[in-house]
Amino acid sequence: MTKTITRLFDSHTQALAAIDDLERAGVDHDRISIISNNADNWHAGHKHPAAGDDAGPLGDRNGDGENDVADGAGKGATTGGLIGGAGGLLAGLGMLAIPGLGPVVAAGWLASTAVGAAVGAAAGGATGGLLGALKEAGHSDEDANVYAEGVRRGGTLVSVKAKGDDTERVEQILVQQRGVDAAMRGPAYRESGWASFDHNAQPYSRDEVAQERLRYQEPRSFAADVSGEPRPVDTDRRASDTAVVTPIRGADV
Repeated sequence: MTKTITRLFDSHTQALAAIDDLERAGVDHDRISIISNNADNWHAGHKHPAAGDDAGPLGDRNGDGENDVADGAGKGATTGGLIGGAGGLLAGLGMLAIPGLGPVVAAGWLASTAVGAAVGAAAGGATGGLLGALKEAGHSDEDANVYAEGVRRGGTLVSVKAKGDDTERVEQILVQQRGVDAAMRGPAYRESGWASFDHNAQPYSRDEVAQERLRYQEPRSFAADVSGEPRPVDTDRRASDTAVVTPIRGADV
């Protein structure tokens, strides 16, 4: 049985590190998805670390100058249409627009499902965008609202389709990089009177995102950059330099 495991990250660098750890542990990148707020413009001009100096921008994995992420999503792909090929999930990162969130950085099955859900909602479906995609993936209405709100407020979602015994190890990897679930973050949102995600609400501005992140900062015992965030993952580091994680056997849905 396949279970969708989703965690919210306050820092995109933590989310990228989690994805790197998942892939190093043997999780197929077509089972992983990321949707990240880009209010602070972290994605602008960024290239995949392992792509080389001559590589194009993230999302242009075939070198034609077009964003393959947006192209794949626009065609309504629902299973792996936004993945990054041999370079892993992060090689396919690109910008696309999701109702209620504005421009986001995304790759993977959840992003393409979100765009497809938005099209379906426009045609008369019950729920569109990220909220609809999260429900379709198996999350409750309450949890889906918290996760969608988290992205609106500046967070990054990482979702994994885990199967059987892989579930516990996937959750462990996500928690190690400080991913939180809806049950942990929902109460904090409700303290200010929030009730549910509103796709008509404006995404948080850069300053609002910065203030939101300050609410959840904790003392850190690991190396951090001057902004207080963990240093971005080095995709060229040797596996022996990282914590040992038992390889996860890929499985078919």
